[in-house]
Amino acid sequence: MSATTDAPHLLVVDDDARLRALLQRFLAEQGFRVTAAADAAAARRALAAVSFDLMVLDVMMPGESGLELTESLRRDGPEVPILMLTARGAPDDRVAGFEMGVDDYLAKPFDPRELALRIRTILRRAAPPPPPADTGAGPVQIGTRWFDPQRAELRGPEGVVRLTGGEQSLLLALAQRPNEVLSREEIAAALGTPEAGERAIDVQVTRLRRKIEPDPREPRFVQTVRHRGYVLRPGL
Repeated sequence: MSATTDAPHLLVVDDDARLRALLQRFLAEQGFRVTAAADAAAARRALAAVSFDLMVLDVMMPGESGLELTESLRRDGPEVPILMLTARGAPDDRVAGFEMGVDDYLAKPFDPRELALRIRTILRRAAPPPPPADTGAGPVQIGTRWFDPQRAELRGPEGVVRLTGGEQSLLLALAQRPNEVLSREEIAAALGTPEAGERAIDVQVTRLRRKIEPDPREPRFVQTVRHRGYVLRPGL
């Protein structure tokens, strides 16, 4: 399968030349447009020149690591979805990635078919479909802001609030069922990461609170229900 000009454009960043070439060829065969970079510096140059739909990023690279690059991009932009590749599968490493703002991770070694599946899941999440017509879901007030589930868009006095794909999907899941407690398992399924641990979900919630709560340490809108999960309490 060859990529069309409107196919999603991926940036693959890995210092392993063999793996980088294999991923570039495989993902191109899956119908994606693919650009490859050997390190964070090359990735920055590519990101400055092209608007990518998603970045596949290795965590362990010489010089600036994948985590450091992610932290910088989440602070200064561009807001590109990131799938992290890591040779380390410990929960703490996964949590560190989510804390920095990655959308998903995949531990090496991995099946390339799973990589393609996860990429497609993130891309779908980055542009969520509207809720079913019979839900009657309308805009939800969150303090001085409003979240529109049909557009998966958060607006306030400052305009559109920038959300990562994971934050957007999390808020969409909560807003479609306001005042209803969602378990961490339900949230993980909504994020497209059903295998994510409890700590990883807690990290995503913490990141969302930083963007919607007046005081993230004392959340008013996204509240924790002990031993059950999280609930969105709309209102002023």
